[in-house]
Amino acid sequence: MPIYVYELCEGECKICGGSFELRQPLDREPCKTCPLCRKPVRRIITGVNSPKLTKPVSVTDAKKAGFTIYKRTGKGEYERQ
Repeated sequence: MPIYVYELCEGECKICGGSFELRQPLDREPCKTCPLCRKPVRRIITGVNSPKLTKPVSVTDAKKAGFTIYKRTGKGEYERQ
């Protein structure tokens, strides 16, 4: 589940500090009010983490990870290695 950052639409708050993070499923509606102070909030767009591949995965690395490797022998035909 992603973590969303919310901030108050207007003013400041000593209870929530003006912003908070909330872990929500993708299909849930965004919050309209702060759960602590009940003031209106808006969702902030933040940076997204994406995995980095440092090197291509080799056949031996895939086998060590438990994957089954197939080699193409013809059109629509594969053979297990």
